[in-house]
Amino acid sequence: MASATRAPQSPLEKRYARLGVLLIAPTVLTMCAVIIYPLVSALYLSLFSIYTPTLKGHWVGADNYIRVFGSREFWSALGVTATWTVGTLAAQIVLGVGMALLLNQNILFRSLARSLVLFPYFVSTVVAVLIWRWLFNDLYGILSHLLIAAGIIAVPIDWLGKMPNAMESLIAVGAWKFFPFVVIAVLARLQTIPEQLYEAATIDGAGPFGRFFDVTLPQLREVLTIVILLRTIWDFKEFDLIYLLTGGGPVNNTRTLPLIVYQQAFGLNQMGMAATYAVAMMLVMLVFMLIYLYRARRAAL
Repeated sequence: MASATRAPQSPLEKRYARLGVLLIAPTVLTMCAVIIYPLVSALYLSLFSIYTPTLKGHWVGADNYIRVFGSREFWSALGVTATWTVGTLAAQIVLGVGMALLLNQNILFRSLARSLVLFPYFVSTVVAVLIWRWLFNDLYGILSHLLIAAGIIAVPIDWLGKMPNAMESLIAVGAWKFFPFVVIAVLARLQTIPEQLYEAATIDGAGPFGRFFDVTLPQLREVLTIVILLRTIWDFKEFDLIYLLTGGGPVNNTRTLPLIVYQQAFGLNQMGMAATYAVAMMLVMLVFMLIYLYRARRAAL
């Protein structure tokens, strides 16, 4: 059987092909500049012992990885990072779904409430942390003052200076800061659920909880899966909120992996070790990213 031969391109097709390359070139160059180059640089630096101020050092090969994976610091920080991620993610999901269900109802000033609920997500992290540090202050913070006035506690609580208060406070602030993202995603999905499903469930005798578990929750499954995966990735690598609120204290009990990367690079001036921690963190995040890409591909099919 004779093999099919492709017809030669016309001059117009060649011009369109060159135009396509020119149009996609800025995107490719941007990806190389902000993704590929930093990634390759981190992998390269992780194989050296480098002094940060001079960026001079010597080859150590896999010694940095042996030290990192064999150190208590890494596994302790990984545990703290997992605690922070799971805790704040669970609070975000519960608070976000609950608020989305409320804002989906025909309540008074619904448009205003939908606008105000987005405020924490858009406010600057620095401003938010300054406000919360003032609220948590154990000497003049309004939170302890209100609890004392209500008779719940007798003396002010050290919210950020002792465990487990520091982690609980951190999770509370993280949930407050990021739950609007969950509200936006869930509310958009709630508005597309056919009303006939709720009517059929009501006819079958389902109450509010029955309609939620039999109709609403199954309809939200796909969007919640994507939201959970995205928020897991973003919370896992959260740095500024934790650094500004507790700095990793007390006694490194809230020190996450991103904080260790920062401390190694600019506190101890060990850029090579910092790159090794960053690569190790990337390997953990890669698992979640692969799950997200798999789910996204399945949803697109």
